[in-house]
This record gives sequence, structure tokens and C-alpha cells, in this order.
Amino acid sequence: MTTAEPGARGPVRVHWFLPTSGDGREVIGWVHSSIATDDPRAVGRAPDIGYLAAVAQAAERFGFESVLTPTGTWCEDAWVVTAALTQLTSRLKFIVAFRPDSVAPTLAAQMAATYQRVSGGRLLLNVVNGGDDEEQRRFGDWLEHDRRYARTDEFLSILRGAWSGTAHDHEGEYYRVAGATVGRVPDPLPEIFLGGASQAAAEVSARHADVHLAWGEPPPALAEQLAPVRKLAADAGREVRYGVRLHVIARDTAAEAWAEADRLLAAMDPQAIAVAQERFSRSVSVGQRRMASLHGGRTDRLEIYPNVWAGFGLLRRHAGTALVGSHEQVAERIEEYHALGVDHFILSGQPHLEEAYRVGEGVLPLLRRRGLI
Repeated sequence: MTTAEPGARGPVRVHWFLPTSGDGREVIGWVHSSIATDDPRAVGRAPDIGYLAAVAQAAERFGFESVLTPTGTWCEDAWVVTAALTQLTSRLKFIVAFRPDSVAPTLAAQMAATYQRVSGGRLLLNVVNGGDDEEQRRFGDWLEHDRRYARTDEFLSILRGAWSGTAHDHEGEYYRVAGATVGRVPDPLPEIFLGGASQAAAEVSARHADVHLAWGEPPPALAEQLAPVRKLAADAGREVRYGVRLHVIARDTAAEAWAEADRLLAAMDPQAIAVAQERFSRSVSVGQRRMASLHGGRTDRLEIYPNVWAGFGLLRRHAGTALVGSHEQVAERIEEYHALGVDHFILSGQPHLEEAYRVGEGVLPLLRRRGLI
């Protein structure tokens, strides 16, 4: 087991994922999703409100704290979908992902304040800086990687300033506002999740984030990635919590879990893998390049750490690793990551509805018995 970071750790906070680009029993990569987004057969289950409600209600039933709702061309809009789902759930929180290039900071502050009142305080925010140039340009954003983080820095200064209860002025390279405020300060203030593996991401998280997010790497590599954020935050006199984004294949036995991983791998088209890997190699995202380096496009060395499988990253952008094993083994790996100072675990599975039941019935009770949640 890796060495724990010094300092107090909070309880494990487990979240699920809302599949707003569709769901199914296979790993659907960016190639397939971008070609046939309007064809339900491409993903198996269309992201209609009935199905998304079933996933959200399952997450609420089993005690997941929230669901992360992604942003992007191939997803339903996170703000609209989750606002609807607040009326079909009672306790579940929603991590709404959005990009600063797509909304003005004062408007985002107002939207968040309204959302908190309508939902009864169930909003969390995931600020996505953006990592794919094609996706960014589709929305009219032509800034390069580090300048996007510089803009996010200003964006979050204005957002928090508008929530301060005092009119906030800002004049910077990307924004100029006078008197930014909201009619009523949101209560509670939404926690801000922000991720990234670059130095620019570490600097912005240290200044603004409540939770710094990383994609799932082996615990030693993840500890190394989080260290700069921890130091920068400490130097700034701030305390930042840490989270990890992972898929999960949990079964009663390890053999059953690995059989499912093998089934998913067998269904992947080798040509699609090659195309995806070539695309990932050109990514400006440091995190995406780190994900790709875990397997190098090979299919024969995918267990990169005990119970950590890199198979999802053969086709999928962003988070590409999964915890694979028995319920007990998955709980052990979560405890190992927690020992590093990781409190937030944003999990997902294929399909999300059935896997939420497996994790909810098999893994969460073990974490509770261990006193972690």
C-alpha cells in the first residue's frame, strides 16, 4: 500500500455519473459517439429523461452523494437536465459541469444562485477548462491550453466575487466587469470542482477550487500528480480537497469482474482503438496524454496496478481507468486512494444503472463498515 499523505483526511464521499450522451453495455469511444449521436442504437440507451431519472434515483437510493453531469457537444445540457431531475429526487446533489468559454461569469453566478434556491441547496460545480481543441473551437474558443486556465482564473475570481455579498469589480486580460453581484447569495455556496494534470491547472486549483479532480492513475502516480497542488494551496493558506474520477466493475467475485472486463475488451474494434489512440496522442490535454501512456494502445498490459484496469482508455476520452474486482477488492482500492488524501470518488460503470446497483449494494456497505463513510 502506498504511503499516506500527512494531515487529517475527511470521510470518503462517493459520487456517481449521469450518462447524458447515452448508455449501454459496451465502451463507446469518441469515434462512435461523434458519428452517430442521434441514433439510440449507437449507445444502446438514449439519454431521455426517464432513463436519466432512473440512474439518478438509483444513486439517491443507495446513498451516493451526487451525480456528475458532463458537458460537451454529445451530451444533453447539464444545467437543463439536472434542473429537471431535482424535481424527481429529494436529496441527491448534482455536479454540473460547464466550461467558462460558454457562459459569462456573472451569469454563471446568477444561475448557480437560482439553482440553489430551486433545488434546496443541491448544486455542485465542475469547472471544465477544456482539453480538446476541436471541441473548444466548435463553441468559438480559440485560446491555447495555458491561456484557457488563465481565463478560468479570472472567471472564478469574478464568480466568487459575485457571491461575496458585495459588488465586485474586475479588470483583467479576459474579463472586465463592474459591480458583479447576485440578488441573493446562494446558500450554501456551491463547492467548486476543478481538474487538470498540468502546472497551470495546479495553480488555478490552489487559488480557487474546493476540490481538485484527477483521472484515475495508479496510487503512486496519483500522489505525485497531486503533490504540486497540495504545496501551492498550502503556500496560499488554503485547504483543497482531492477527488478522483474512475470507472468501476464490481462483482461478487474477482473472476466475475475480470470476465466482464474481458467481455468489454473483446467488443472493442481494433481499428477504432487505433484511430482513438492517434487522436489522443495529439491532445493538448496533459491528463489525456497521461491516460494514453498507461497502456500505449496495447491490449495485453491493461492491469496497470492491482485492480486498476486501463481498458476504458483504449476508446474513451478523459477518464480511462476502472477499478475491477470483487466488492471487497474495490473497497480496498478506494481505501488506498483515500490514504493518499483523496476524499471524493466519482464513479461510473457500463451500464450506469445496473452498475450503480452493484456498487450501491456491494461496495458502499463495505465502506460504511470500515468507517470511511
